[in-house]
Amino acid sequence: MSLIALLLALVIERGLTEALGLREPRWLDRYCDWAGRKAGVRSGGSGVLAAAIAVLLPVMPVALVSALLGSHLLGLLQLAFAIIVLLLSFGPRDLRNEVDDYVDALERGDRDAAMQRAKELLESDAAGRGAGLREAVEEAIFVQANNRVFGVIFWFLLLGPAGAWLYRVSDLMRRRAAFEAGRQGSVPGPDSFAGALAYVHGLLAWIPARLAAGSYALAGSFEDAVGNWRVAVDRVGESLLDRSEDLLARVGKGSLQPSLAGVGEEELGAAAAQGALRIVTRSVWIWLAVVAVLVLVGNAA
Repeated sequence: MSLIALLLALVIERGLTEALGLREPRWLDRYCDWAGRKAGVRSGGSGVLAAAIAVLLPVMPVALVSALLGSHLLGLLQLAFAIIVLLLSFGPRDLRNEVDDYVDALERGDRDAAMQRAKELLESDAAGRGAGLREAVEEAIFVQANNRVFGVIFWFLLLGPAGAWLYRVSDLMRRRAAFEAGRQGSVPGPDSFAGALAYVHGLLAWIPARLAAGSYALAGSFEDAVGNWRVAVDRVGESLLDRSEDLLARVGKGSLQPSLAGVGEEELGAAAAQGALRIVTRSVWIWLAVVAVLVLVGNAA
């Protein structure tokens, strides 16, 4: 049932959720702001606990509905509910559309539009990056694929619809908290609500990030990807989420590197973004193939 829900959700997710405008529930922004005010400034474990509770509260109704539906009507209601939750959890925006828009802007020579699309992918201002923008966008595609797709799939397979929604809520809330901190001119520290939310999301992203990195290696240049993986493992001193994102970026770049060898400088930005998206797409198929094998083995057992 999980495989069917995943396949159906992935088939219809691009157009449906955009048409309904449900990718970024604005009520969750208000809830995050409220939770941040209630949590205040807490250090260490108490801050992480407050952030974890804030993330779990919006997930509880989904878990309750999922439990109530159970296997009624041969599990069809559970299947429909799982698809709806997945449609809301993938995102918050369609990665393929964002990359296509970015590439179109580059090919048109529309720098402002390209910068806007890059900002959405980077979750930060793209201005001032100069020649480093191409690599930053390339890395961001590999990172965002885990935030928007692979992490959702992993937690859905582990905990069902509640797991998918848990991962999405943690990502949306840490984005919102970081945005609010930036708007107020402060840098989110480890003792801030934004820092605690980033830590919670980092915990949830740790395993799927490494599985996604492994699929990037299989989908592209395995040798280059593994070489970059070793470099990422040696890095210390960063936050949990930063280390996972660094791993995804480095392994993704390594898997793509040989295919960009003969590309001219003018076409390199578009080629890198399109190549990164191809690696991500292949990785999704790898995940689905592995899930299918596991389901068949489980049914046979």
